[in-house]
Formats: sequence, structure tokens, C-alpha cells
Amino acid sequence: MKYFNNKFVVSLSIQLLISFTIMAATCKQTVPNSALVKDGTLVMSTNPTLPPLQFVDSTGTLRGMRVKLGKEVAKRLCLKPEYIRIEFSAMIPGLQAGRWDMINTGIFWNPKRAAMMNMIPYESAAISISVKKGNPLGISRKEDLAGKAVGVEIGGLGEKKLKEIDKELRGKGLTPINIRVFDNFALAYQALRAGQTDASVAIDATAAEYAKRGEFDRAISGMFPMPCALAMKNDILSKTVLEAMNDMMEDGFYKDLMDEYGLLPNSSAFTIRKP
Repeated sequence: MKYFNNKFVVSLSIQLLISFTIMAATCKQTVPNSALVKDGTLVMSTNPTLPPLQFVDSTGTLRGMRVKLGKEVAKRLCLKPEYIRIEFSAMIPGLQAGRWDMINTGIFWNPKRAAMMNMIPYESAAISISVKKGNPLGISRKEDLAGKAVGVEIGGLGEKKLKEIDKELRGKGLTPINIRVFDNFALAYQALRAGQTDASVAIDATAAEYAKRGEFDRAISGMFPMPCALAMKNDILSKTVLEAMNDMMEDGFYKDLMDEYGLLPNSSAFTIRKP
């Protein structure tokens, strides 16, 4: 029986190998290499400091919703997925310079960015304010941030909105926020953990993940909901990625992925949203 089982396993392995070989042979690359940074490869930039959407696990492996999404896009285009880990502030210049094909980091859509890149919104996200466990300063509204040291990632929507809140508070005669900018969200949370700041700004899903882990509390959430997008420069690549995304919506992969991470999926077809 042991011999039979081993023989069966070997036979099954051969069958699977044949199936994968046939699948690879029938998968036709839909994007010309002239539209790619690297032949046969979809090179994506990501800032893996936002669990559970994009992060590095204890083994050094990239994981998260957006990582899965990017790999699925590459698979459907018959391309090899490749990720470059980079700070958010370098992503748009890097895309313009041709260092990668796609920004896959949950970049927020806005008219200025949409004028520079082809952006496909696929997720609605908002920002939260995280605080130390137990919320010792009793932060529950924007006004409570007056005079507080608040950490935020440089160059993103969080920094922009935090500055808007600060301007609003100043207009009310309240003490300005001590805005502390960091290269990424992970460093901002480290500063909060070390007591260097009183609060930290992040997207809702990340703040909720940290609260779930018991590391911090989420004092304020759901502020400034905005669409997150994939962003590309090349028109040919953008068109094929758009087709792949709509195929994912039709066959259920996209909804299943959003449900897995507790995110609200789009209900209508994806588009390249212009300003």
C-alpha cells in the first residue's frame, strides 16, 4: 500500500506538472514588452508598512490584499509579478522616470495625480487617528488634536488632511498641531509606541489592524473617505490592466478578495478615472 501511495503521488505530481506546463504554454502575454519596464514582467512599487493591506511578515515575505491583487493582475496578463519596496514619496517620480510599471500601494485618487497618470480606483478608504492603548488623552474629535504631537507619513493624503485639520483648528483660535512627518507609516507608529508622539494618522484598515492586535486604540475613524487606485503611465498597459480588473469583478475574484479583508468592493465596472 505504501508503494502504491508513493506511486500515486508521483503520478499525480507528473499530471500537475503537465497541466501547469500546458497552462503556461497557452497563456499569451497581452502586453508588448515595449510597454513594460522589464520584458515579461509587471514591476510594481509598494510601501509595505500598512498591514493588513501590504506588509512584510516575519519571514520577510510580502503579504496583504494589495500584494495579492497585483499578483492576480500579473497572472491574468501572463506576466511575472515583481515588487519594488520603496517609500511613498518616491513612487510618482519613479513611475514618471520608468523605474516601475505600476504603483500598487493604495494611492489616493485626486485630480492632480489623475492628470499625470492613468488611475483605476478600486477601493474606498478613509483615515483614522490611532492613540496609545486606553486613549489616555481622551482624543475623540478633531479639536482634541490641538496642541498634540501627531505623526503621519510624508507626502500622502494623511499629511495633507492633517494640515487641513491644523488650519481649521488655528482658525478657531486653538493651539496648532505639532505635525511630525515620517518616511512611512511604520515609523510613525514606532514614534507613537515610543511616546514621541501623542497620536498617529493611518488609513482605516491599518489603524483597525493595530487595534485588533491590541497595540493601539483607534480614537477617530472614517475621516475623508477617498478612492484608492492603481496608477500607471503607459496607456497600453493601463488598458489591459483595466480589462483584467473588470474580468476579476465578473468572475468574483475581486469581491472575494475585498470580503477577505473586510473592505467595501466597487459595485460598478472599473474605469480609468480622469480629472
